[in-house]
Amino acid sequence: MEDPNRPVTGYPVNPNGYSANPPPGTAYPYAAPAPSSYTSYQNYPPYSQQSYQPDPDLVRRATCVRRIFSFIIGLVVIFGTIAFIVWIILRPQLPEFRVDSVSFSNFTITNDSLVSFTSEARLTARNPNKKMTVDYDHIEAMILYKSQTLSDTAVPPFFQDTKNETSLKANFAAAGSFVDKWVVDGINNERNKNGNVRFNLRMLSRVRLESKAWPTRKRSLKVFCEDLAVAFPSNGRSGTLTSGPKQCRVGI
Repeated sequence: MEDPNRPVTGYPVNPNGYSANPPPGTAYPYAAPAPSSYTSYQNYPPYSQQSYQPDPDLVRRATCVRRIFSFIIGLVVIFGTIAFIVWIILRPQLPEFRVDSVSFSNFTITNDSLVSFTSEARLTARNPNKKMTVDYDHIEAMILYKSQTLSDTAVPPFFQDTKNETSLKANFAAAGSFVDKWVVDGINNERNKNGNVRFNLRMLSRVRLESKAWPTRKRSLKVFCEDLAVAFPSNGRSGTLTSGPKQCRVGI
């Protein structure tokens, strides 16, 4: 009887006991995996799962920037909180101004748009603050008809203690000053209508609100007193304020 393990004659024998070159069309007869001529990519993890090592220098820079921003934000919060607490304690308020009287003398206005007069305005400045003083400097005052300046002058600087009132006087003069034609027509129309001419008074000043706990820098203070009705008798050249004391608007 022939040996069943004997290879078929005519085929080269593999040392493992099977033919290295099976005939064409013959299935692979063994359980061992067939050899592959390409590289399999199934054993490589996806790119997103691969480990990534960031640049240490970039990490240090980003951390430093975050710390700087955190420090700045912390300072802003701290100083903002302190300023808010101080403001709550001091409760700073703007000064108050009131026009007590206005008078005109030798008031003349010609058809050639020339105006002449002397005028005196008395005002009261009040500091409503309980814990802050007010220092006024470079005070300028102007008398106007609507938006047209008729005359301006300087007012002496002064200082106000807490809860203090100060009387001010501003003297104006115009000698043949030129004004626009609409100013001449407006003043003449008002005088012919009821004898009253409405003027405006404006003041500009540099002020500093001061406290031992909170000194502040100087700011520009604007005072605007409008619709000051001055009565001129028929063909008269003198006039006085008829509306009584008038409160002014104040802003910074």
